[in-house]
Amino acid sequence: MAKQRSKTAQGAGDATARLFVALDLPDPVRDEIAAWQARALTDSALRAMRPQALHVTLCFLSHRSVAAIPRIESLLRSVRPRPVELCFEPQPAPIPKGRPGLYALAAESEAARALQGELSELLRSERLYKPDDRPFWPHVTVARVRSERAAPERGERRGKGRPRRVKNPPAALPKALVEPFKAVRVALYLSNLKPQGAEYERLAGVDLPSPTGQKR
Repeated sequence: MAKQRSKTAQGAGDATARLFVALDLPDPVRDEIAAWQARALTDSALRAMRPQALHVTLCFLSHRSVAAIPRIESLLRSVRPRPVELCFEPQPAPIPKGRPGLYALAAESEAARALQGELSELLRSERLYKPDDRPFWPHVTVARVRSERAAPERGERRGKGRPRRVKNPPAALPKALVEPFKAVRVALYLSNLKPQGAEYERLAGVDLPSPTGQKR
């Protein structure tokens, strides 16, 4: 098992890890998104998400006991691999609309909704996940809006602040990114919060069927 960055759970003295389950995108799709980000995110208020952060989160588990990780991995592997096709909407969505804190690509997919529902029930039944009250929305976060607060000192975490005004929203996606594609993997990730943003480490994964020749 990968090395964990843990913290102490209040009252339990138990090491915990910040975890989530996500769909991994094919490398060519992530490369296309990165190329689009370089062209489309022209506003200084926008910070592009790094390629390693481009995924579709299925279940955010928050902080869970490190001892529970093997059980989560087992549940993940118990899910039948199946093709999961996704298709991005052409226009990035501001979240929320009035004063966005991020921009995301809506990734319509009935297969992703079905897989998320199955995983949600498995993890909920083991008390490892509390489902969100809102309906599941498949999406990939591509940019965050910088805070109005000053940058933190070296080694300090950024404080919360109101997001800046975005004068030039991201441009629409190119044709290459609105073609259907298939996810390559469903994976369990460890999220390490750093001053410069979260870093993700894949702990386990289940490969999904994909078309012959599709790069993973």
